[in-house]
Amino acid sequence: MKWEEVGVRTSHEAMDIIASAMNDLGATGVVMDDPALINEYIHSGRWEYTDLKESSDTSCVTVSAYFPIDDKLDDKIKALRAEIDDMASRGVDTRPGDIILNVIDDEDWANSWKKYFHTEKVGERIVIQPSWESYDAKGNEIVIILDPGAAFGTGTHATTSMCLGMLEGLVSEGDTAVDIGTGSGVLAIAEAKLGASRVTAVDYDETALGVARDNIAKNGIGDKIEVMPSDLLKNVDKNIKAKVVSANLIADLIIRLFNEDNDDDGLSAHLADGGRLLASGIIESRADDVRQAAEAHGYEVVEQRAKKEWVAMVIKRK
Repeated sequence: MKWEEVGVRTSHEAMDIIASAMNDLGATGVVMDDPALINEYIHSGRWEYTDLKESSDTSCVTVSAYFPIDDKLDDKIKALRAEIDDMASRGVDTRPGDIILNVIDDEDWANSWKKYFHTEKVGERIVIQPSWESYDAKGNEIVIILDPGAAFGTGTHATTSMCLGMLEGLVSEGDTAVDIGTGSGVLAIAEAKLGASRVTAVDYDETALGVARDNIAKNGIGDKIEVMPSDLLKNVDKNIKAKVVSANLIADLIIRLFNEDNDDDGLSAHLADGGRLLASGIIESRADDVRQAAEAHGYEVVEQRAKKEWVAMVIKRK
């Protein structure tokens, strides 16, 4: 079978939104080609030689999705173009925003992105191991076996790696956690392996939920994690009071999380006394917007980290 690789060259700000739009159109896999991340990987000192090429321009990311070549493909590409144009009209920086098409075979699609994803230590203790590689943990390392499949989230992207590093100081033995927009399930798995006794992992995308379930099974912790569909916290058990709520989303969705705070299924309803919200996926230019939304609803930012153009925050009630 042949597939159409549909690539969009865009900004760091827009890449996650475009990836989500591709998934909504039925993409069978989405890949982020971020030159800044590749440069970091090249200079990580993990080998004496690599054939990956360093990029001088790191401002543009290519988001690629894979669609079967059928009679619905043209409509999907037109819908994607319309979505990108609509995003730009709402003030999202989608530049350059051009779409690149390429026909590939089954085998190429299944393996083309794997050359960018290798075992990597992303925190003081957490190591991300692709399911097709092997790794022996050293000392107190926590190894997360991961196959991102059709869901965004290898753990090495700046937004996710910051979350993983911050979770090491947030999750304690016996905690309850909720992971919003779980994607590949990497943060939920980390929360469970760091000691949380109960984790609820939610996502609105059924494809992502399937990938998360597979990864949770690979890590042998299915008894600790419940995976379920939900728009933010709407379907989460009302009795759950989490010590940690993780939300690696985008700025607009995190702001919406605060705006829905007074609802019965909002953030306050699910955050335990003394609990923390770990918010990431925030482009630097939107960090003040998120901070202002938090403060307007009685929260405060107690820790903030930045990596490349991204920001992650630990937020608590005042």
